[in-house]
Amino acid sequence: MSKSEKNWKLFKGSWVSTTPVLPGVWKRKEGGHVVRARPKDPRTGRKVEIWKVHPLLSAAEALVWLNQETDRIRHGERSAPKAKQHFASFAVSLLKQKVAAGDIKSKAGIEKWESVLSRLIRSELGDFFVEAIQPRDVMLWRGSQAKLIQSGKYAPSTSNTDLSVLKVILKHAKIELGLSSNAAADIPCFDTSQHPTYTREEPNALTATELQEFLACMRREFPQFFAMTFTGFATGLRPSSLRPLRRTGATPDVLWDEGRLLVRRSHTRGDSEMIGTKTGGDDESSVPPELMDVLRWHVETQLRPGPQKESELLFPSEVGGYRSPSSLDKPFAAVAKAIELKKHITPRAMRRSFQDLCRTAEVKDVVARSICGHATEAMQVRYSSVSHQEQQEGLARVIRLMDRKPKASATAPSGEHRGEGRSGGGEGPP
Repeated sequence: MSKSEKNWKLFKGSWVSTTPVLPGVWKRKEGGHVVRARPKDPRTGRKVEIWKVHPLLSAAEALVWLNQETDRIRHGERSAPKAKQHFASFAVSLLKQKVAAGDIKSKAGIEKWESVLSRLIRSELGDFFVEAIQPRDVMLWRGSQAKLIQSGKYAPSTSNTDLSVLKVILKHAKIELGLSSNAAADIPCFDTSQHPTYTREEPNALTATELQEFLACMRREFPQFFAMTFTGFATGLRPSSLRPLRRTGATPDVLWDEGRLLVRRSHTRGDSEMIGTKTGGDDESSVPPELMDVLRWHVETQLRPGPQKESELLFPSEVGGYRSPSSLDKPFAAVAKAIELKKHITPRAMRRSFQDLCRTAEVKDVVARSICGHATEAMQVRYSSVSHQEQQEGLARVIRLMDRKPKASATAPSGEHRGEGRSGGGEGPP
């Protein structure tokens, strides 16, 4: 063996100098340097081996890298800093993760995220590295959204949806990338008080009298949709819960002999359904014979032989599958026009009208929520519209309590209890 060969040794596939040229740095025969160290990881109490070939670094540069990596492990950091990611790529990757993990289940939920991401990525935030986004950057984005709201291009609810998704994205970035904070955490939502969804003129709800006329016209003009509409108004169930109801099969949702309706699926788009309701659980209602009679009439008279009869669904489409989310839109619009309704109405009116009808029928709130599936009292209130008659009758009961007069004494002179004959006394209010 020559003297020059004694200066090198083979270690882990590389020929390195037998002695380090700097602490932890060995010269590499092929060029460059190799670094090695064994710092202790405070999270485990065990030593971690660092071994890295740097074919292009000088000895001093290799030492700088080794010291940084050693400090990282000694401070308990799990991995070396990653290359920065653009907001767009991080957001798209997060959506894929959420879908794969089942955090976003419905097709409508996926489409909502895709729509929001397309707006966020087109905004000024789309060009940022996600690690570099600061609260002031989000506030600048908020300012540009405010201008779009003022111009009428966006509704504040749209921008609030975008902001809520942005907060979720940056929350995950904080966790996954080890950031110090969520840049959007303290950004306020947009005010919606000047953009009400429902108004006195447009409550998107029907009174009992209007509903009777509406249902009569629906049965006459669109009998194939009557039972679905009747069930929606009678139970307050969402259309997405009505469409996947099964009348037959291994797991029927209509228990004909027991008079029960099981709500345990949700349908939004396409041919897929989500197990469970929108609020996460299953609902079960005992329904009266009147509703069961309507459902039996529907099955016996409105389902055509062929795909509809063969389908397990209670309200199947003409080809036996799920009806589309917009299937009730045209019938509702046509019936509203036919009865000359003076307000706009959509299928969501079924859920809103149900709350008003329950109050008129003096159904307890807890019972109403158990039927329609509202998770909270606040949501129930949001879907309610108090009528003038309710207010008038309620105030009348209060006033009767305030104005209740004591009975006249049997020995009192006639008219004395009204203040007649007393000095300075005049007649009070009627």
